[in-house]
Amino acid sequence: MLKKKIITTIITVCCLVLMFVGLHSTPYVALRVHLFMTGHPVSSLTTKIVDDELHNKIDKQFLESQNAKCYTLTKPAFEKATQSNLNNYIVTKKGFMYYAEYYGEA
Repeated sequence: MLKKKIITTIITVCCLVLMFVGLHSTPYVALRVHLFMTGHPVSSLTTKIVDDELHNKIDKQFLESQNAKCYTLTKPAFEKATQSNLNNYIVTKKGFMYYAEYYGEA
């Protein structure tokens, strides 16, 4: 009985780790996961993600030092607290995984 419990626990932990890695394996998936987890599930599934050429050009030095790139949403999420659209996001690569966060406006 104890052996079965240990094996089940190990399999569960491995599945969770693989799921976390899978959800951070590309910049686009990481950005969609960030949108979903911050309370914008519809935007995470419906918006298109494009390179933010303006921020990538203006902040080139900073982005290179952070190993990051900026992206813009074509159908941005709407933040009720600030009454604004959340258009621009920065996606940082750490190791082999990507992490996204809101970048702000120009």
